[in-house]
Amino acid sequence: MLPVITEEHSSLAFAEIFQDVNEWRKKMIHYIKEENPEVNTAIIEAANNTDLDPKAVALGAYMTYVLLELASRDEITFGSQEE
Repeated sequence: MLPVITEEHSSLAFAEIFQDVNEWRKKMIHYIKEENPEVNTAIIEAANNTDLDPKAVALGAYMTYVLLELASRDEITFGSQEE
């Protein structure tokens, strides 16, 4: 089951992302390449094999990855505190 993404997660992510979208996207390319190469490959394949703007496809995928990562961290942290 996927973690719940809250408005707080979105606000935190968007505050960073929209300062400089192109720079953030480039940073994420390197981050995900190291963190999860299979996901990075899937994102690149999706971006390159559609009629859509590849940078926009990648940006959406990276944004989703970061939002899920933030939500997962919170779920782990809050789950640990309840014990």
